[in-house]
Amino acid sequence: MRNMPARDQERPRAAAQPPAAQPDPAADYPGRSARQIGPERLVRLLANVAGAAAAVFFARASLQFYLRTHQLIGGAFFVEQTWFVIAFLIRRPPKAVSRGLAGWALAYGGTFGGTLLRPVGAHPPWGVNAGLGLQLLGLAICGLSFAALGRSLGLAPANRGLVTRGPYAVVRHPLYAAYVLIQLGYLLQSMALWNVLVMVLACGCNIGRVLTEERLLGTSADYAAYRQRVRWRLLPGVW
Repeated sequence: MRNMPARDQERPRAAAQPPAAQPDPAADYPGRSARQIGPERLVRLLANVAGAAAAVFFARASLQFYLRTHQLIGGAFFVEQTWFVIAFLIRRPPKAVSRGLAGWALAYGGTFGGTLLRPVGAHPPWGVNAGLGLQLLGLAICGLSFAALGRSLGLAPANRGLVTRGPYAVVRHPLYAAYVLIQLGYLLQSMALWNVLVMVLACGCNIGRVLTEERLLGTSADYAAYRQRVRWRLLPGVW
């Protein structure tokens, strides 16, 4: 801190100094005025609440299933969705986010489309066992991905900082791959045309959000280098 000027010099110096600079609320959003930030924060808040509410609904259903059947998979889903709710509410603001309606629709379809799956159709023993294995694997990848992402968890295509640790060192979108595994596991356990259609819809949405997100991040030099290091998007050796 500078020494205080002498009392007889205080007024002339104070008059000559420009007013102290005030923090600019739009500093993190180049090219946008402060008036534009308010609505964007409101939209982000509403999106956070909507996403968290959907996860709470699924977590509640998972808890009810666990209390009714005492099957470990129900408890695991409850823990995973509760973690999702907390991470979703405390996530950091994005540096850039997709403004297109299609990007948001793909994100919600890929994340929550699996809630449309129903325990109907055929339940062959091999499918029940294989499906359980896929679901447990998907939940494990979800947990590792959440831990790696921290406050960078997102829904719509956005840039919240590049994450390259954990499962992100193996594939570029491990969380979406986990969703596919979990949904495929459910389909094997409950083979019905309705579930096949839901699976096609959810997988299509996740593939679409991968492509949308990579278009958004494609201008980043860091992401270009990361894409060179980690070749596969969802499944090593396939895509």
